[in-house]
Amino acid sequence: MPRHLVIGNGQLLINMDQFLQIRDIYYPYVGQQNHVQGHANRIGVWVDGNFSWLHSSEWEINPDYDEDTLVTYSSAYHPHLGLKLIFEEGVHQREMLMIRKITIQNLEEKEKEVRLFFHQDLNIYETEVGDTAYFCPDTKSIIHYKRYRYFLFNGEVDGGGIEQYTTGVKRFQSAEGTWRDAEDGHLHVNPIAQGSVDSTFSLETKIAANSETTAYYWMTVGRTKEEVNNLHAYVSEIGTRLTVEKIRMYWNRWVNKSVIPESDLSPHLLSLYKRSLLIVRTQTNQNGTIIAANDSDILHYNRDHYSYMWPRDGALIAASLSKAGYHGMVSNFYRCCAELLSVDGYLHHKYNPDGSVGSSWHPYIDRKGSPQLPIQEDETALVLWAFWEHYQSTGDIEFAQSLYKYLIRPGARFLLDYMDESLSLPHPSYDLWEERLGVFSFTAAATYGGLMAAYSFATLFGEDDRAESYFAGAEKIKKGIEKHFYDEDRSCFIRGIYTNSETGEITKDYTIESSVFGLFAFGVLPPDDPRIVRTMELIEERLSVKTSVGGIARYVSDYYFQQSQNVEEVPGNPWIICTLWMAKWKIAKANSIEELAQAKVHLEWAHQHSLSSGILPEQVNPYTGKPLSVAPLTWSHATYVDVVKDYIEKYKVLSALKTT
Repeated sequence: MPRHLVIGNGQLLINMDQFLQIRDIYYPYVGQQNHVQGHANRIGVWVDGNFSWLHSSEWEINPDYDEDTLVTYSSAYHPHLGLKLIFEEGVHQREMLMIRKITIQNLEEKEKEVRLFFHQDLNIYETEVGDTAYFCPDTKSIIHYKRYRYFLFNGEVDGGGIEQYTTGVKRFQSAEGTWRDAEDGHLHVNPIAQGSVDSTFSLETKIAANSETTAYYWMTVGRTKEEVNNLHAYVSEIGTRLTVEKIRMYWNRWVNKSVIPESDLSPHLLSLYKRSLLIVRTQTNQNGTIIAANDSDILHYNRDHYSYMWPRDGALIAASLSKAGYHGMVSNFYRCCAELLSVDGYLHHKYNPDGSVGSSWHPYIDRKGSPQLPIQEDETALVLWAFWEHYQSTGDIEFAQSLYKYLIRPGARFLLDYMDESLSLPHPSYDLWEERLGVFSFTAAATYGGLMAAYSFATLFGEDDRAESYFAGAEKIKKGIEKHFYDEDRSCFIRGIYTNSETGEITKDYTIESSVFGLFAFGVLPPDDPRIVRTMELIEERLSVKTSVGGIARYVSDYYFQQSQNVEEVPGNPWIICTLWMAKWKIAKANSIEELAQAKVHLEWAHQHSLSSGILPEQVNPYTGKPLSVAPLTWSHATYVDVVKDYIEKYKVLSALKTT
């Protein structure tokens, strides 16, 4: 189940589903320590003796955001209860505080008694063992805690606070949870529970005919009771209404800090651009780790998740954010990578949000028992490439100098050393999809880009000898790419090659692969090189999904979440990033406004396959268009930002040419 709404501030991340139920609470890192783990935190409504949960089919729910901000604006309408609820929710930009404003609208010609029930279902430290939930008389709130994690929940309506409350046991023996107790509109008071526990409380009001009132619900998070109490006092001091407005104002000003140049992109495409910036912000930790995705439902697929930093994803995301002008947001990413770089100069497969090495399925020995590096070389190379993009965008020579010795030089040394001299290509490593070991076009292109970035930095700092060696290494790889990856018979670049370590025999992988776009994206060849043109045209022809859904797949016969084996019609599920890569190429090679407009088709496709809230998934079902795998995927949103920026910049250039 995708996450339709995400709100956060770089330490506290909260995900909600299409029923507006909280499904994930991450703290103190985005992506690490999910204190809900996908369990539904229910919202119930009792009206004049009738009860309904928002997740029931009786409600018409539209999850969405307020324009240009990280405050939600969702509606829930129940025709038989004659009630409409407007939800506005946000996480404070600085404090560990989430607040929810609920406007309750009575749509009928009679007064209604309304009770809102809020259910809290936590697994603190990602386990149900040893939690405590209790009613705190000091703050008249519900507190859940275990060790150094405290969560305080409270609410108000019409000047009054929690009316009914209870705590109890959940998912143990026959106990379903305290939410069941709410369904008759009354809670049997139980002030404390320990073990596997949950809690429920109510806010109660009377609403005159055709009138409305406003309720508030908030959560504070901290390491101690004193911390959550202090934040609770902050809400009381500022006031609930003003707290919501301060959050809304901050995020609106954050995303609108610079004017978007004029272009012919429609308002809804530009709105998704801003939404994507905000979503990427929620997935970025203050320590610099940029997390791939935090949709915990993926656990049901393979018992692991996407809550890791892949250096490749992080580099491409950071580069797009720098291009958009959000340099400060990603500076810590480069500091983090410098600290994580191994003594040999490479980055591991992936990292946890706190910077520790993440889980991996890449072995340390090959099938014959010989040692091998369990890495994807493009992850190291792309960090160097992205850092040069960052420098070009900022001109911050002091920041570049501070990391040159610790990131660029050791990383570039590794790229030079990890090379097969006989092929003029990198040694085998795992591909960007983490599925196969070999030497691939994307990896080689990324390595070229990384070495050229190192060359540029070395030149900048006057280290001519190093610059020369980096440039020579990049040129060597370029020659290896042209020799081994371009197939004359097929008139296109191929995915990669596999070498037999004993015989030296080379086997070519002719699979049509979207990631070959890296050959122009990282500067190996220009986008209008006839070989690149033929390759990208072939990718569009063979990887376009030929159903009404459309879009472009990763490669022919992609098995990940595969929905069909009819590869002529559906070569694989359409991915957001792969479809946008085609747009990126069309933008890069466009020589007129008319040619540039061809890229808008792919931007429109991405918009059409976002959720109603603007959330972009990883991939979509080729027959229904519904999200598959995780949503939101940070890489999808960052790629959209990157391509929109490319489009706007190219539009400016071509418009100027048209008027001269």
